[in-house]
Amino acid sequence: MYIANQEALQAFVERARSSSVLAIDTEFLREKTYYAKLCLLQLATDEEVAIVDPFSVGDLSPLAPLLLDEGMTKLFHAGGQDLEIILREVGVLPRPVFDTQVAAALLGHTQQIGYAALVHAECGVSLKKIDSFTDWSRRPLSASQLEYAADDVAYLPRIYASMRAALEEKGRLSWLDRDFQELCDPARYRPDARERYRRLKRASQLSRRQLSAAREFAAWREAEAQRRNVPRKWVVTDEQVVEACKREARTVGELFMVRGLRERLSAKDAQKVVALIAQGLDAPEDALPELDRGSKSERNVDAELDLMCALVRLRAKENDVAFQTLASHDDLARVARGHTDDVDLLRGWRRTLVGEELLDLLAGRLSLHLEAGALVVERRGE
Repeated sequence: MYIANQEALQAFVERARSSSVLAIDTEFLREKTYYAKLCLLQLATDEEVAIVDPFSVGDLSPLAPLLLDEGMTKLFHAGGQDLEIILREVGVLPRPVFDTQVAAALLGHTQQIGYAALVHAECGVSLKKIDSFTDWSRRPLSASQLEYAADDVAYLPRIYASMRAALEEKGRLSWLDRDFQELCDPARYRPDARERYRRLKRASQLSRRQLSAAREFAAWREAEAQRRNVPRKWVVTDEQVVEACKREARTVGELFMVRGLRERLSAKDAQKVVALIAQGLDAPEDALPELDRGSKSERNVDAELDLMCALVRLRAKENDVAFQTLASHDDLARVARGHTDDVDLLRGWRRTLVGEELLDLLAGRLSLHLEAGALVVERRGE
């Protein structure tokens, strides 16, 4: 069903109230804007598939009661961007949610499996890919576009039912509670402009004082990109931010020595930027930021990581869980260096499956050896 007016949307909401699930997907463009431009919203219940045209349906707020209905599970596949868009467009975050990509990793599928691959694996259906890179802002939409959009939600209820049953059989359904709760946390979708500097390309080239300047410059760029609703790189690029701070530009003349900044910044903006760079450079020592440069500033833990990876790989295989779902390389390195706070690997089901054993391994309470080509884990003294 194609929904192009408020009355049709409201009628769908009324019909959907009796459904146990609501599958959700979005089509959007982001190449020329800071905020994603919603072009299509696909919804599927137990009974029907609806394609909502936000260009024709100006007010999506009637969906809010459905999204907040605790008795209806909202289904996504790799739903992070979809949830961000829904929060911005509707003003609420759906709950409860179930993300089939997240769940797939606990059922033996590869890490971050794509939707088409999952549909083929779970439903035996090969989806058409002709419209995977289409301009969803153009109207009218073609029949193939509408079919493609509908397919993105049509199979989610069936996949969810199958996955839920498999997870319950394995006793793993509750393992996902924390992951799904985090997906529903509004703070996840409110970027901290003052933390953006950590993601600058080549930021590792900067000293701590230069990094402090980059924090100020990058925060200004983020706010400016939001205000103009343009990609941040259209304001200034990462490379330009880093180069200006590496030069420690305190005057407009020094700032404009960075290639391309004269063309990008007005005189007023340039004055603001050099003032911010100076502010960052002159920050007190205890306020200077520092990037995580563990490989340079902390001890080498390659030997520990080799043993830890062997143990994680064994437990992942035994439990039919993707390695990266069980333990990321960053988490392993942090634990190897003795950092045990705020590490996913040492929480919940991950700690139960392998986290506790890793701590024992590092403490010398476990040993690993080979028997007939198989890895054997033994507790020391046994």
